[in-house]
Amino acid sequence: MTSTHRQLSIDQQLALRTAATHLAREFDGTFGTETIERFLHSSYDAFAARAVVLNHLPLLAERFARQRLRALAKVEGRQASGVPVVLFLCTHNAGRSQMALGFFTHLAGDHAIAWSGGSDPAGRINDAAIAAMAERGIDITGEYPKPWTEEIVRAADVVITMGCGDACPVFPGRRYEDWQIADPAGLDVAEVRPIRDEIERRVHRLLSEMNVPAGG
Repeated sequence: MTSTHRQLSIDQQLALRTAATHLAREFDGTFGTETIERFLHSSYDAFAARAVVLNHLPLLAERFARQRLRALAKVEGRQASGVPVVLFLCTHNAGRSQMALGFFTHLAGDHAIAWSGGSDPAGRINDAAIAAMAERGIDITGEYPKPWTEEIVRAADVVITMGCGDACPVFPGRRYEDWQIADPAGLDVAEVRPIRDEIERRVHRLLSEMNVPAGG
């Protein structure tokens, strides 16, 4: 297994082999080793190309590869969870889409799945967005900016775009909705609160339209 962008250290190679073992166990009978390793290493490369600190990249690569493999399984009819999937997209996947993901996951519980992505992912989530969501009792620090991929978009039943314009992907056969919401980049917490509240209102409406019960 090789990474195309950076020479992997011994620790990184070990971590990726461990991640591949985890994924192979989880997707046993669904995907072969070659597919799993290809998704894992392409996921690693997606982060390594713009990362400064590399230590946590194998874990992020494993998480992202898992999401991508689940998406591919749905697209190819190999697995069916029976619940709708919503994908939130913005430019940097650091503010708006992460707040929407946080609200949707918190409110929908096991009744629906939410993913997020960006056309030009940032290096980290917006601190003001994290703080604003914490005021609602929702912790988004465990999330991370990531790109969208074709299988993730194709697996989504609903795609919500926020400011990525022509860079946002469009595939036939799924519902698209564009939310005109200000970008919180560079704003303080006080300025982000109205953006957060608008996203919360829109997520509640989306859940209602999807007939997904809102808990939280």
